[in-house]
Amino acid sequence: MTFEQHAQLFGAAADAYEHGRPGYPSAVAGWLFPGGARLVADVGAGTGKFTRTLVDHAEEVVAVEPDAAMRSRLQTALPDVRALDGTGESIPLGDGVADGVTFAQAWHWVDPVRGAAEVARVLRPGGVFGLVWNVRDETKPWSARLGALMKQPESRVMDYGAPVVGAPFGEGEYEQFSWVHEQDRSAFLDMVASRSYVIVRPESERTALLDAVQRLLDEDPETTGRPTVPVEYTTYVHKYVRP
Repeated sequence: MTFEQHAQLFGAAADAYEHGRPGYPSAVAGWLFPGGARLVADVGAGTGKFTRTLVDHAEEVVAVEPDAAMRSRLQTALPDVRALDGTGESIPLGDGVADGVTFAQAWHWVDPVRGAAEVARVLRPGGVFGLVWNVRDETKPWSARLGALMKQPESRVMDYGAPVVGAPFGEGEYEQFSWVHEQDRSAFLDMVASRSYVIVRPESERTALLDAVQRLLDEDPETTGRPTVPVEYTTYVHKYVRP
């Protein structure tokens, strides 16, 4: 699925995305930009989940998002952040203006050759190109059952430890951050509902999946009776420097 197709997909679930998707540890942005930055472009920003983290580490953050509904939610949450229409292959900024370009939960929608060339165009020499993914830890029995319920043929399969990145970027640095996101059951169900491969399912299948997830929460010893759901994540972060 291309970034353009992605733009037509997530807007229908913008509310669920904003309500259910987790944010990111502040340490992620701190690791990418330890000395701060003047201008960072957050591409594929969605409703601004990672953008919120970046604003504490840069003088200016520009959010780039192809879907109008997602941009609207971002602008409501972050009125001081410029939100622009664009994609990973077409970033609406001038040459060499950015100290950083980030993609959180978004690079797998981008053509890695065209996207890398476009990032290099926007970055100044020495600027940072960051790739970030939140990945649920499925080592516990209940979370493994959740993963089995959610997996579909349309699910994206990728190696978060070794993403494909085109020229001119070489081998980058890599770090992981483990953390726990506590959310109420309504938000947890919206996290499931906001997945691309769930959005595209027929309504009857989406309803059946969410019912199955609700039963899992009701029946599993680790989650039954709890008002909140502790979701363990590993955030995978890759840093590349523009030559």
